[in-house]
Amino acid sequence: MNIRCLCLTAAISFSFLMCAANKLPETGKQFPALKPFDDLMREFVRENELPGAALAVAKDGRLIYARGFGYADRERREPVQPASLFRIASISKPLTAVAIMQLVENGKLKLEDKVFSILTHKAHLATGTKIDPRLAEITIQQLLQHQGGWDRGRSFDPMFRPVKIANTLGVNPPAKADHIIRYMMGRKLDFSPDSQFAYSNFGYCLLGRVIEQVSGSDYEKYMRNEVLKPLGIHSMHIGKSLLKNRAKDEVRYYTRNNSTASAVMGKQIGKPVLRPYGAWYLEAMDSHGAWIASAVDLVRFGSAVEYFDSSKVLTKKSIGKMVARPKGIAGHDKTGKPKATYYGFGWAIRPVRNTGKFNRWHSGGLDGTSTILVLRHDGLCWAALFNTNQTPDKKRPGKKIDPLIHKAADAVKAWPKHDLFQSQK
Repeated sequence: MNIRCLCLTAAISFSFLMCAANKLPETGKQFPALKPFDDLMREFVRENELPGAALAVAKDGRLIYARGFGYADRERREPVQPASLFRIASISKPLTAVAIMQLVENGKLKLEDKVFSILTHKAHLATGTKIDPRLAEITIQQLLQHQGGWDRGRSFDPMFRPVKIANTLGVNPPAKADHIIRYMMGRKLDFSPDSQFAYSNFGYCLLGRVIEQVSGSDYEKYMRNEVLKPLGIHSMHIGKSLLKNRAKDEVRYYTRNNSTASAVMGKQIGKPVLRPYGAWYLEAMDSHGAWIASAVDLVRFGSAVEYFDSSKVLTKKSIGKMVARPKGIAGHDKTGKPKATYYGFGWAIRPVRNTGKFNRWHSGGLDGTSTILVLRHDGLCWAALFNTNQTPDKKRPGKKIDPLIHKAADAVKAWPKHDLFQSQK
């Protein structure tokens, strides 16, 4: 493409952005009492030049707000709907954690069970190497709390090396979850299990395989039938890597400047592709980052966790374990003082003063998507989803909007009594 074409393309893109800014599509029912949320979303999407967004809010287990802003697909000028599906990335982890705890409640697992006594994978060992004996010590609970022994900051995140791992094992890329496990079993841990906290996608990949091994069912099938369906959630499923496999009602994903990377799959392998579509293998990330969901789906799930007595998703005992402060450095600083925030079972947690209540949340991010799900101590639950992963100031939309949603919620003077969940039955 020559310079003239590039300039013309840029001009068209800028013109489109200005048009979008002046005529931002909005969907979903408006309620005057919830105007602070409308005002926030309109301003946030425009000022941060975002393609599209969805926000759902529940109060005391009732869905009171569900709206879409901007475009699900810019090229087709399709607006985001309240039911539009987005890649939720690491918000997948609370889902997997709930499934694990249900299996514990049903007597099929124990938190102290050793992970590699459950899984049957055979380690791939390089010539002259041995299995790290510390692998045998890793427990289910340590994986839930990111204390299994893998630190991507010291080594790497294997979930984003599907070609290298496939080539090492002599299989066709991209490497599947089972291939990645075999590869990682042949490497030394970055630290001894239970000695520190280090966020690990791979740890939750293992939990997905534990669910399969213990249940005898495919991870996605088990989750949809045993966890989501009983809660009335039917549209969630594992997403696909390539644009041609985009699901019905799923948004299209964008990066700033249409950034590219080498393809890890298909006929384009090794060639530049748009980052959200083939630069990593989403299907292998099922239990830690591959679900697609609507904001409404996530608020229904979050409300079920918050109001477990009525939803029966888990018992009070299990919820207590999920929010409990980890021992040692994972839950305390070097002086032994409790940290203001810590990671429980699938949730980041902030105790609220001495009330015995908690704020719980999880964010998610991949090329082309940014998400956040919040369970606030006062009965509010919200999910904000975006189909891009970076604002002009190089921040993640999901994290940037988080404090702003808190402010918008605090600005609501009277909460409506309606329940939009009822209209979906």
